[in-house]
Amino acid sequence: MTNTSEGAILQRDGRTFAVSTRIPAGIVTPEQLETIAKAGRKYHVPLIKITSGQRIVLVDLEPDAVQKVMNDLGPLAKPETEPCVKFVQACLGTDMCKYGKQDSIGLARAIDDMFRDQAFPAKIKIGVSGCPRCCSESHTRDIGIMATPKGWTIFFGGNAGTRPRLGDLIARDLTSAETVDCAQRLAEYYRSNAKPHERTARFMERIGIESLKSELLLLIPYIPVEKVKLS
Repeated sequence: MTNTSEGAILQRDGRTFAVSTRIPAGIVTPEQLETIAKAGRKYHVPLIKITSGQRIVLVDLEPDAVQKVMNDLGPLAKPETEPCVKFVQACLGTDMCKYGKQDSIGLARAIDDMFRDQAFPAKIKIGVSGCPRCCSESHTRDIGIMATPKGWTIFFGGNAGTRPRLGDLIARDLTSAETVDCAQRLAEYYRSNAKPHERTARFMERIGIESLKSELLLLIPYIPVEKVKLS
């Protein structure tokens, strides 16, 4: 549950809050870590946690400390006042991993910039993996992106929650620019057609991949028509 007036996350006890940081692609600087640590000490934060989405969250804040913590964190603070892109997760990619095929960190940052401050019917989680090992869990993200030596593969409608679902394969061998554009088109289609609070996994179960193909994919010029022909 989200407290819309504060932009913080109401905790299980129904009284305290958590404040999440915005850390695109999971890359953090020493200065940012020092800012988080300083806020943690100053406000006696009981728990600081690295989340599965590569963010850092300050947990169990008293109500009167929430806005003070957000003010001290500055641009690092991520108010969550409505459904949005929760995170864009990225592996090490070609920067540091011997298995990396494409620049996952650079692509994740570009996608994070594009989706910043956009609202959607429900939360969206994005995973960008620099090789088919999928360390960013691309198959089970709302928008999943996976690299091969030939380019990027994109999936849509994945979920790792209580009703897991593998994302539908949308396209292969895309350039970085095409991948960013395709992610935006998928998100816009979802925003225009999904029900309130309907995650992409349930959305795709409802409309089916053939509807997505006929209404969106056939209109995308860089996806070969023969690859999305209706059966």
